Amino acid sequence: MDVFAAIAQPTRRSILEMLAGSGQLSASQISRRFRVSPPAISQHLKILREAHLVRMHKHRQQRIYQINPDAMQQIEDWTKHMEALWNGRFDRLELLLKEEETAKPKLRGGKERTHGKED
Repeated sequence: MDVFAAIAQPTRRSILEMLAGSGQLSASQISRRFRVSPPAISQHLKILREAHLVRMHKHRQQRIYQINPDAMQQIEDWTKHMEALWNGRFDRLELLLKEEETAKPKLRGGKERTHGKED
């Protein structure tokens, strides 16, 4: 499963946030924090595992989950890339707006043209 499809669902994002704050939790600890059934949480955990966002290991009868930092790095790298693209677009827009501001036509007498009534 695609990492971004996995994190599109709010419950899965909440699970990741819980794991980020706690380090690792058992499936039952995670399940107790939600109002949905344990099988539903199990399905969310399965999707997070398939997307490689979490790692699971067994300890006795429990399944212990923790975040996979490599997958989280993939999300961070993509986010930084998108941020750089948007910042570039905003920088170009700001430059264009400044150029338009300085190129405003002047009325006679050196007064700037305004929208609406003239003085």
